[in-house]
Amino acid sequence: MILLYINAVFGALSFTAITLALAAGQAGAAFGIANEKRWGYILGIVVALVGLLPFAMYILGSGVGSILDLQLLISLIFPVALFALLIHPQSRDYQRIWFS
Repeated sequence: MILLYINAVFGALSFTAITLALAAGQAGAAFGIANEKRWGYILGIVVALVGLLPFAMYILGSGVGSILDLQLLISLIFPVALFALLIHPQSRDYQRIWFS
């Protein structure tokens, strides 16, 4: 949840239409997860996947060798961590049991 808020703040600072929409989605997902709403969890997973798409498109366009680029690896830390934490089995079990 904290990663969603942090990503939303940094995304809002870039002032492009796509990142502002992504930031709004991340803030909404974080709010939904904080209030234990199922839609917040689903929105968080969708927003995390959308955040990974530019990296996947760059890797596919530049070739698999570009994955060893240090700048790419550093910029992938937050999106991959966010997605991994949301789809972790304990997170899925928690939302399945407690979220309405």
